[in-house]
Amino acid sequence: MWFGDKVNDLYDQGIKPAIEATGYTPMRIDKKPHANKIDDEIIAEIRRSRFLVADFTHGKDGARGGVYCEAGFAHGLGLPVIFSYRNDLVDKLHFDTRQYNHIFWENNKLDEFRKDLTNRIEAVIGEGPNKGKTA
Repeated sequence: MWFGDKVNDLYDQGIKPAIEATGYTPMRIDKKPHANKIDDEIIAEIRRSRFLVADFTHGKDGARGGVYCEAGFAHGLGLPVIFSYRNDLVDKLHFDTRQYNHIFWENNKLDEFRKDLTNRIEAVIGEGPNKGKTA
């Protein structure tokens, strides 16, 4: 996903809690302390991942190329990619991802998105190693 105020709620109220509810640990690269080039960190973390949640929602300047690159890299590694997109911008959904099953979201319905994402992760990936464990 791209990072910015417009999508922080998507991560905080949707993606992160859905991943945690299924027993996995979410990784968002801008939250990870490191001293390397960010591109190298992104590639390394994708290689370590079990799956990728990729939000393809357009920003004010159009498609977010990094998301396409990262999802494509994950596909190349054989990792499952779960696609999401903001519902009111669906007419801008790019041809290259249109054929994939996206989970659509709305800012005022992030609880529904979280449930849909939780169900998708459990159906496609299965439960993670932390499922049922408490901190």
